[in-house]
Amino acid sequence: MAKRKIVKIGDPLLRKKSKPVKDFDDELGVLIDDMKETMYQNDGMGLAAPQVGVLRRVVVMDVNGNVYELVNPEIVSSEGEDIDTEGCLSVGSFHGKVKRPYKVTVKAFDRYGYPLEITGEKYFARCVCHEIDHLNGVLFVDICEDKDKYKGAL
Repeated sequence: MAKRKIVKIGDPLLRKKSKPVKDFDDELGVLIDDMKETMYQNDGMGLAAPQVGVLRRVVVMDVNGNVYELVNPEIVSSEGEDIDTEGCLSVGSFHGKVKRPYKVTVKAFDRYGYPLEITGEKYFARCVCHEIDHLNGVLFVDICEDKDKYKGAL
């Protein structure tokens, strides 16, 4: 495993849409392991592949001590509403309030290509929505209630 460099806001790569993973091979496993190590070494809760310079639909998360590896994740249902503060390893020290669903169900594949479906609430829902946004080229600063404060900080 190797720690990878985190791509920072301003890099156009963060604004691109990631491509689906087609090959569930050793290279994917290395990417996932590297992403987890990078996330932990930077005190993150989640990390999407574009944040380490790879435009593939891969997310890793550690929510409440549960580790998730999601390949080609897709939210299939959501309910409720939750407003809370978010930050991002690609953004730096700015934090802002973001409205997210309180509960989501996500379909994805594991690193070996086996399908999975997970339903989670609160921080799981927030984290998976945040990371899937990364896969679509969206950063939390685009949708946070405090976005004018962020723009003023640039």
